Amino acid sequence: MNEVVLYHHVQGLTEGVQSFAEELRQAGHIVHTPDLFDGRTFDTIEEGMAFAREAGFGPLAERGLAAAKGIRPDVVYAGFSFGVTVAQQLAQTRPGARGALLIYSCLPVSEFGDAWPEGVPVQVHGKDADPFFAEDLQAAQALVDATDGAELFLYPGEEHLFADSSLPAYDAVAAALLTERVLAFLDPLQAHEKN
Repeated sequence: MNEVVLYHHVQGLTEGVQSFAEELRQAGHIVHTPDLFDGRTFDTIEEGMAFAREAGFGPLAERGLAAAKGIRPDVVYAGFSFGVTVAQQLAQTRPGARGALLIYSCLPVSEFGDAWPEGVPVQVHGKDADPFFAEDLQAAQALVDATDGAELFLYPGEEHLFADSSLPAYDAVAAALLTERVLAFLDPLQAHEKN
């Protein structure tokens, strides 16, 4: 069993994000899903971005960091797009992180330090023609090139939030493969814990 802190994307803590968390729970993991938007969800990325700009990206990220304070540090930090900002910062700066799952986004490692922490495995997932992920692909490739235990998975297509079953961008085939890879990532961490 692993403990995962999963941060939602800019459309909020949607049914699709909760469904993904539930799949991890069904596999035996404990999953926390902090709601940075206080129950608000949005029909489009643009509406979610407008809300985030108005609320302030900094204060929203601080809310995500604060949510982790009540959870033990030796967890896997996961984020979908907007939520990657918080998950990646915690994985890089909070001692004891077990791993990181950066889905639909990846920031340059220099945003939060000099290098990715040694011994913290990481997966990055995105669509190869997603215009949002295109901005992050260079950072993701640099992370993989410089880090042992880092993997980058590209899926065909341009949908951004493709693993959220409650949104029109949902791609069932890619989402199933992403989930399979995430569960495979969590399994060795679980085995390591038993030893």
